Amino acid sequence: MSELKGGRAAERKSYVDRAAGPPVYAQVAECLHQQILAGAYRPGDRLPSEAMLVASFKVSPMTVRRAVNLLASQGIVTTARGSGTFVKEVELGTAAFYLQDLTQLFSHEAGTLIKVLEARFCPADERVARKLAIRPGERAIYIRRLLLVRGEPAFYHRGYLVNDPHRPVIEAELEVTDLKGLFQGSGSSLIKHGDLYLESTLLSEDEARLLNLTTPAAGMVLEHILYDFKNAPVSWGWFVCPSRRLRLQTRFGIEKSEWMRDERVR
Repeated sequence: MSELKGGRAAERKSYVDRAAGPPVYAQVAECLHQQILAGAYRPGDRLPSEAMLVASFKVSPMTVRRAVNLLASQGIVTTARGSGTFVKEVELGTAAFYLQDLTQLFSHEAGTLIKVLEARFCPADERVARKLAIRPGERAIYIRRLLLVRGEPAFYHRGYLVNDPHRPVIEAELEVTDLKGLFQGSGSSLIKHGDLYLESTLLSEDEARLLNLTTPAAGMVLEHILYDFKNAPVSWGWFVCPSRRLRLQTRFGIEKSEWMRDERVR
């Protein structure tokens, strides 16, 4: 679509209400956003030049720049020096998947119970030592847990924790802290960041038995490494579940958003 055609599209709907609540630049951004949603500008199209938008909206160049910057911060447009501003191409690589099943696992409605199957000290083998950044043979804490949703086994969890004598592990922590806090949304004051790895697997006989499945059974493994505020690993483990438990769903591309509401209070 040519810039001229885009300019005409902008001219048809280019108006701002200076008496309205949202800042003028936010209104300009919202108007352009709505035109993009309506297909007046498609992915890859160049928006009208700054001068054309200034004339069309009857605002200052600074207002237009702030509006474009707002759209760019939302991933709606991209700018190229000397070339102009373009509607961002749809990229599958920008899609974000959310682990809603795990997040909802600890909701009040889920009725989740955490059953500790095993909790003991063990010497770290080479793999555990490498994951937790400790010496092989150093004592770590090994935990096995079963997460039941409404009485039905949903996730089997195995993990290793760094044995920190300055932070004794108590029963409540073994059951809740490093799971419920992370997935319920309340977070954990002990964890700074973490890495997650998701892959498919064929469940072992022991895993299938604990999850009330018959072998062969397909499953999913969600491996995690959690780090403290010194960027040191504090735990490594993995969730195992039937494949149906971790169905990932997302949407990508340009969508309606609520960012306009946030600009009202700035």
